[in-house]
Amino acid sequence: MKELKKLLDEKEVKPTFQRLSILKYLEENREHPTADMIYEYIREKVPTISKTTVYNTVHKFLEKGLIKELTITGQEARYDFVTDSHHHFLCEKCGTIYDIDINCPHGLPGQNMVRGHKVEEIHGYFKGICKNCLQKN
Repeated sequence: MKELKKLLDEKEVKPTFQRLSILKYLEENREHPTADMIYEYIREKVPTISKTTVYNTVHKFLEKGLIKELTITGQEARYDFVTDSHHHFLCEKCGTIYDIDINCPHGLPGQNMVRGHKVEEIHGYFKGICKNCLQKN
């Protein structure tokens, strides 16, 4: 928890108990949760937390670059503790989102030009059936 407090301090975010709890959850659970999923989990540990606090905290973390937002499902925002450039795979059967490590032909954000355009962000979304669901069939 000390490292997370330091991370918040470095980003000039006041390290409240609620913020530390949310950041710890995101660090430990790489399932790319929605804000509602975060709220449901944190509420079990901190019954006094409000949904508004979770949403405000997530937006503050996004603003400060502590987390990334994914829109891979097209229906809801999901959140990722890993802020380095990487791609994602969505299983269309079970809904699980996996981090996948593949080389992007366009390189790293901020260091590449594509048809005269400077690339600031790269989002690689793959969709299909995950290996766990394939094994069940």
